[in-house]
Amino acid sequence: MNREKKVKVLFVCMGNICRSPTADAIFRHQVKMAGLVSNIKVDSAGTHSYHVGHSPDERAQAAALKRGYDMQDLRARAVAPEDFSQFDYILAMDHDNLAILEERCPQQYQHKLALLMRYSKNHSAEDEVSDPYYGGKQGFERVLDKVEAASEGLLEHICQSDL
Repeated sequence: MNREKKVKVLFVCMGNICRSPTADAIFRHQVKMAGLVSNIKVDSAGTHSYHVGHSPDERAQAAALKRGYDMQDLRARAVAPEDFSQFDYILAMDHDNLAILEERCPQQYQHKLALLMRYSKNHSAEDEVSDPYYGGKQGFERVLDKVEAASEGLLEHICQSDL
């Protein structure tokens, strides 16, 4: 493992208040537990700027906190043009946001874009992390389940391929 290399991962959803901050918090926790904080930078952003500067959705925070993930320090931001060059992995939660990223991303960085669920061993690579915003509490639990599974696979992939 190359302890000198710094891998940068960006999780993306629409508003950066539900799914991508959940992925940010979960993956950050897994990176910390693996002792790789100095090797892997984690961030999240939204394709839309509706909620820039806002904390994650209270329902997302409550569900995450029950599983030991703290998101209270995160604030929503929009994907910036420089993200495409600065991050190694830019992982969308669903096909719609992946399509938006593909439109905005310069050709030389398209290889960095993917769906987060491609790294899950328990789901299809084409599966999505559905937006829980307009649903009930169970939607936030499903987000946590899917993101936990995909994050484990992502960390394993990064450790084998990049570090």
